[in-house]
Amino acid sequence: MAEMSIHFSQTERDLAAGGVLTIDLAALRHNYSAISQRIAPTRAAAVVKADAYGLGASRVAPAFYEAGCRDFFVAHLGEAIALRPFLNPDATIYVLNGLQPGSEAACARENLLPVLNSLEQVENWARLAKAFDHKLPALLQIDTGMARLGLSAEELDRIVDEPSLLDGIDIKFIISHLASGDEPENPANAAQLAAMTSALARLPKLPVAFSNSGGCFLEKSYYFDLARPGVALYGVGPVLKDGSENPIRPVLTLSARVIQVRNVDKGAAIGYGGTFIASQPMRIATIAAGYADGWFRSLSNKGSAYFGDTRLPIVGRVSMDSITLDVTALPEGTLQLGSLVELIGPHQRLEDVARDCDTIPYEILTSLGNRYARVYIDSSSASQQS
Repeated sequence: MAEMSIHFSQTERDLAAGGVLTIDLAALRHNYSAISQRIAPTRAAAVVKADAYGLGASRVAPAFYEAGCRDFFVAHLGEAIALRPFLNPDATIYVLNGLQPGSEAACARENLLPVLNSLEQVENWARLAKAFDHKLPALLQIDTGMARLGLSAEELDRIVDEPSLLDGIDIKFIISHLASGDEPENPANAAQLAAMTSALARLPKLPVAFSNSGGCFLEKSYYFDLARPGVALYGVGPVLKDGSENPIRPVLTLSARVIQVRNVDKGAAIGYGGTFIASQPMRIATIAAGYADGWFRSLSNKGSAYFGDTRLPIVGRVSMDSITLDVTALPEGTLQLGSLVELIGPHQRLEDVARDCDTIPYEILTSLGNRYARVYIDSSSASQQS
């Protein structure tokens, strides 16, 4: 049977989706510029791993480029290769997780820069450089106290004692990663900075990249030559102890469509397992989002949505494709089939949802599913694209 092709207009695609995820490109550019200004003259990169934290790297990375960014970090080589066509040739893409054995030639061919996290990765990259008979660029990561990625103390000793291990490698930056940068008072930050400073004293003088989002809001001593903000670019601002205004703007809003509104009697069981029992007659709205769309089951009988200024508590368990809300506080007829309720927006920030889930904003962002209609707006020009 011949394959059928079904053609939707963009409006039809948006209406066919259970919800609408709106991403403000102007807010992304603003956040990049705000961080750049704060840390200047240190250069700011943009971390766009995990498909730009779930918001679409092919649209998000060019927005950062327009704001002046020329350094982009992803986690995997595949992400870097996929991103390359969407950025101009003068943009540099770095692979944070380094390279799996056998993938080095592809990385070099695509003009991508690996972060070398271990002696084995160093040796593999140096071997390729020798085969190519020319130097290959890379970053060298040192573990300064996170025990996740980077040269161990023993491996650093080897590099210092045998500098020939780096023959053929053009080290662009020495990097490390702060484990507690988002906690300004945590003594681990100062300990990592001291470890980084100590390691740098043993190595040739090279540019340094150290701060992540949290580090960009610490003291200048953490900034060095290149910073790698991630989640702050996407609207999750820092906690500023000095009372100064948070320069970070929200980037996204998320709304879900109403599928059905019904009245239930006192004593009615709602949702899987009947975990919520109506204590009085209620009006229940079912919306078209669930845990398959990144709305965690831990929000069952706990989280909420909003319609205007009215909070609509989640009642019953979050299902795969739907959530039930108590909408009794709204006048009857306010919500109808197709009405949109706010899940993330001015009344409920990303951080609020994460708190209700007992998790972090990163996890919410990167879990938002692909069933939402994704609408990209540019609030600086009032243009809109899907």
